[in-house]
Amino acid sequence: MTFTTAVPAPESALSVRQILALERVVAGEPEVVAGAGQLDRPVRWVHVAEAADVGVMLAGGEMVLTTGVLLAGDARIQTEYIRSLDRAEAAAVVLGLGRAFPAPPDSMLRAAERCGMPMVVLHRPFPFAELTEEVQSRLVRRKFAAVSLSEAVRTALTGLITTGAPLQRLLDEIAGHSACPVVLSNLAHRVLATAGERSAVDDVLRDWERIARQAGGNEGDGWIRADIGGRGEQWGRLVLCGYRGDSATGRLLADRGAEALVLHRLLGGTVAAWEEQSAQSLLTDVISGVVPARQLLPRARAAGLPVNRRTFVPLVVRDGDSGRLNRVLRLLGMSGIVAELADGFTAVLLSLARDQDADALAVHFAARLRTGVGDDRPVVAAAASRTAWEDVPAGLREALHVAEAAADTPVDQDLPVLVRLRDVRLRGLVRLLRDDPRVQSFAERELDGLLCGGDGDPDLLPVLRTYLATGRNKSLTAQLHHVSRPALYRRLEAIEARLGVDLDDFEQAASLHIALLAHDAQRR
Repeated sequence: MTFTTAVPAPESALSVRQILALERVVAGEPEVVAGAGQLDRPVRWVHVAEAADVGVMLAGGEMVLTTGVLLAGDARIQTEYIRSLDRAEAAAVVLGLGRAFPAPPDSMLRAAERCGMPMVVLHRPFPFAELTEEVQSRLVRRKFAAVSLSEAVRTALTGLITTGAPLQRLLDEIAGHSACPVVLSNLAHRVLATAGERSAVDDVLRDWERIARQAGGNEGDGWIRADIGGRGEQWGRLVLCGYRGDSATGRLLADRGAEALVLHRLLGGTVAAWEEQSAQSLLTDVISGVVPARQLLPRARAAGLPVNRRTFVPLVVRDGDSGRLNRVLRLLGMSGIVAELADGFTAVLLSLARDQDADALAVHFAARLRTGVGDDRPVVAAAASRTAWEDVPAGLREALHVAEAAADTPVDQDLPVLVRLRDVRLRGLVRLLRDDPRVQSFAERELDGLLCGGDGDPDLLPVLRTYLATGRNKSLTAQLHHVSRPALYRRLEAIEARLGVDLDDFEQAASLHIALLAHDAQRR
């Protein structure tokens, strides 16, 4: 398998600038006399050479040290010496001033400037052996550290994948090693998941469109991108945002992370699943209210949801398949995000243009969703549309409440295509109050005679529920329970005896009806 990630920079290199800052080098009083703009070039090795044709002995990336003994007296040879280094892609040349050259020769300076070759002179006598020893030992240590880090990151990520860890756990691990925000996006720059310190991530997401299109263009600023893909197909991008370490280590971390994400996807974590997890995380945070809505706005925008001058329609669907919901959104050309909640509910947040009829489009969406799905049609609940993002969390909570209340509605009662708060009436109010100890005590007290068990018909509670839900219609109740009217009368009399009530009294019947609604809501 071939991973489609960017080619890494040399992981064990020091830059020319870093070498010149070493204590031993500083003692030689180094001065950059040419190519000052190229001091960030990576140095792969340090090589001492006096021969004029040194370029043929180089492989690229070397810092060449010379006293110029074999170059003195011939400007043509001096110029060709610099050109030879440039052709060999040497990183820099260091000239020790002394007997051969008390000052840097003009021919070498001009050639170095034309080639963009960093040229450094040492004003104090300096043993080249000390410099080569210092740099070579540092390069070896960096190489070992890079290999150790690479293996540590790969081992940690592979261990998470083999234990079935979710995508978020992998990104958290990458963010832990890189100590900066990490963003996973698809090819359209839509954010699928993030990791890192929340405030830092939010800062990145506020300007995500610009960052996404520039990331990878200047890794010196810490924006490091690794493409994710395999088998000739690219799926997405992993971006380290503002990585503060050296770019080679950042590149290593990004590449190891990209490899792990490829493996995660091949083992079942599809891009579609990543998008669903992203939407679920966002809408769950919106509904919970733990994070202020304004702080979630950058995440919503980065996830691809239009948020500027829009009308938001909060919906919650009972027994709705998230895949079908997304297909209907695409089919109708609507913008929105879908996320599965607990207990069979799925949240949908529509984002519509201000000049569109939000109510009509929401009904159209619900009708299309209920088309061609058999008898078990999903219940679609809606809250009033919102034009301010800060009002969206309350809207989604209202839609969830309506969906839960509608789920308690008897199957024989028809519900509109799009259920709203006004449609759940008393049932919705009771559900809101179901956790109140006073309501619980009331329900237990009113229904005690039927809840405590004992001898008698075990179907008395269902009969009472149907009788009250049908508006005390004896004929319909008997029909729904498949019993004769005389048999129903006997059961109603038994209920009255056990509860000590008169079912013909409207207030007493209403009290029992409310108690039953509370009891059913508590059980659900």
